[in-house]
Amino acid sequence: MTRNTRLGFVLFGVAFLALLSCRATDRATDIDATDAPMTKVTQTVHSKETPNILVFLVDDLRADLGAYGHQQVISPNIDKLASEGVTFTQAYAQQAICGPSRVSIMTGLRPETTGLYTIRRDGRLRPNQPDALSMPQLFKANGYQTVSIGKVYHAVTDDQDSWSTHIKKLDNFYSIPGNKQAKFAYEAGDVDDEFYKDGKVATDTIKTLQQLKDDKFLMFVGFSKPHLPFNAPKKYWDLYDSEQFAVPSRKKPDDMYRLALTRWGELRMYGGIPKQGDTSDELTKTLIHGYYATVSYMDAQVGRVMQALEDLNLRDNTLVILMSDHGYKLGEYGTWNKHTNMELDTRVPLIISRELSHPNRQAGVTSDAVVENVDIFPTVTEISGLPQPKVDGKSLVTLIDKPNMPWTNAAYSLFNRGKIMGVTVTDGQWRYTEWRDAATQQIRFTELYDHSESDIATSNVSGQVEHVNLEAKLKNLLHDKFPLSAPSFYEKRHIKNNELVQ
Repeated sequence: MTRNTRLGFVLFGVAFLALLSCRATDRATDIDATDAPMTKVTQTVHSKETPNILVFLVDDLRADLGAYGHQQVISPNIDKLASEGVTFTQAYAQQAICGPSRVSIMTGLRPETTGLYTIRRDGRLRPNQPDALSMPQLFKANGYQTVSIGKVYHAVTDDQDSWSTHIKKLDNFYSIPGNKQAKFAYEAGDVDDEFYKDGKVATDTIKTLQQLKDDKFLMFVGFSKPHLPFNAPKKYWDLYDSEQFAVPSRKKPDDMYRLALTRWGELRMYGGIPKQGDTSDELTKTLIHGYYATVSYMDAQVGRVMQALEDLNLRDNTLVILMSDHGYKLGEYGTWNKHTNMELDTRVPLIISRELSHPNRQAGVTSDAVVENVDIFPTVTEISGLPQPKVDGKSLVTLIDKPNMPWTNAAYSLFNRGKIMGVTVTDGQWRYTEWRDAATQQIRFTELYDHSESDIATSNVSGQVEHVNLEAKLKNLLHDKFPLSAPSFYEKRHIKNNELVQ
């Protein structure tokens, strides 16, 4: 039974679950950004019948959720959302790192289009592409209240003029003495939900919904968990026992490219983590425990916001999307974090639930279509009846109404390693990757992995005779998107109204 078949049975059951609602409390301060679009934007008059848009943009969340068939994660509120919409089993990020992935989501443009690949200043949108058209910019110019709460763009100030309301992301909070100074990797504080930042984000969101309930809005709710540090109230840690988790195999794929994985420097920056070598079995289980505790904590905040939509009579006319900027590794291959082209890092959860009043709303169903995060911009634009900008993504509107219809057969990602660029394509079952000279496009190494049964790669079978036809097919798909005749990935480019002008 494949991962997609198993998921179909899970969501059939999820659709009939009744969930407990969560109490909502109030806290918010509006921070108004200046009303100054960066580039000329076509305006239209939106109908009162067009829905509001609310997007939960979650950091570092892989598809380990009850709705995706995971047997250990406790995520009742996200599971309920899945029972009210379409769960995409083969959704992919365009780069497995926060900054470029989020810029790609917000512009509908791939990293290779914008030339933005890092979380540094040279990877931010506005300092480098001031004339690109962003999603909030388009919606704001067309009369919507545009709202950013928590972590939406990676950089707090990036594109902030495009938001009517901008409530910035918060620093990490620690409750146990000494943990802040040590920048400890995890914490189970005996505190309420609002002590840590995602609880504050949920409260800010509820307050803002109360203020904007009579306006049309595009709202991004940026939950930081399960990003490090794995800090969550103790009650969410108590949902699990470290001993229930198995230590993943540390074996790396046979014949893997030497730069395919990382030394997971992100985790090593935190207290309690070895600066060299593997994490012990005990620490591995604790970290997995912490990751899932923060998933459950974040899930509870999703529940609070969804309950507020119901209480304010907004759900009937609000489209809800839950998505992640990229996936994550939890000790697989002996590694952690994201920052690779591997399936675990590029595959993401994606749930789209149409407004309850939508006449053809699909609920509690899955789609095996291969889709991408870059598809979200054109999707919400079409649903809202706004002028469709030039983007790299493809609107999912017809697919949301007909989840089993034929669809695109490929998703693309990349990751840079200095002078080397890794470009990759998946058809949802197999992943083909080329490692190229970033300046000349010369191919240095190829990888082919079978993911028909698991997100974990075991052996690179590129070049093996029994897969020659499959590899040729995937290579052609990859070269259509990343031609060998293309200029350097690092060549300076200028995007205006989402078109390359130089």
